[in-house]
Amino acid sequence: MIVAERKPLNEIMDNLQGISSVAVAGCATCVTVCSAGGEKEVAVLSSLLRIAAEQRDQQLNVTELMVERQCEWEFLDEIIKDVSQVEAVVSLGCGAGVQAMASYFEDDLILPGLNTRFIGMPEQQGLWVEMCMACGDCMLDKTGGICPVARCAKSCFNGPCGGSQDGSCEIDPDTDCAWQLIFDKLQKLDRLQILQEIEPVKDWSSSRHGGPRRIEREDLIL
Repeated sequence: MIVAERKPLNEIMDNLQGISSVAVAGCATCVTVCSAGGEKEVAVLSSLLRIAAEQRDQQLNVTELMVERQCEWEFLDEIIKDVSQVEAVVSLGCGAGVQAMASYFEDDLILPGLNTRFIGMPEQQGLWVEMCMACGDCMLDKTGGICPVARCAKSCFNGPCGGSQDGSCEIDPDTDCAWQLIFDKLQKLDRLQILQEIEPVKDWSSSRHGGPRRIEREDLIL
């Protein structure tokens, strides 16, 4: 899932200088799961904005909105009237949600309330870990389901760098060496022979080359 965290309150308030009415809009998907943009977080941020505005002697009327998914037009249709009644919207959606809102409400000021961090998973309560960099050319079939692009500090493709110690990364001893994890997993699966294959230089053209990436499924297009 997409993992994000709330921007500092002062940064959000600075963006609201001269604004007298704002809606805080949450998103009921990824950012709700990572406790950054759900209904609870919308309520908390709204309360903090009211308190901060009072401390700054700023007249600020704050309303609260929730959207099922900020990145899809059909759900944004539901809040057209609400958005039209405020001067700005602080989006507690991921970067895609903020941009979708800004595109859909092209005459309105849409501000980010979160910093989108990575694609990851919850490792334990309150702790999320990056698992995927969305590079566009998945090699998990060759690495036992463990991504060296995201989980190796150096994104090594052909084995460990040689600096790991006792299964820990030399960059951070609290981080497991991704290639040690890969070796252990492939050994358990009796697939260590895969590691004898030298991988070619990675083609990054599927990652960040040539602007925004698109996936088109002709069978789904109406």
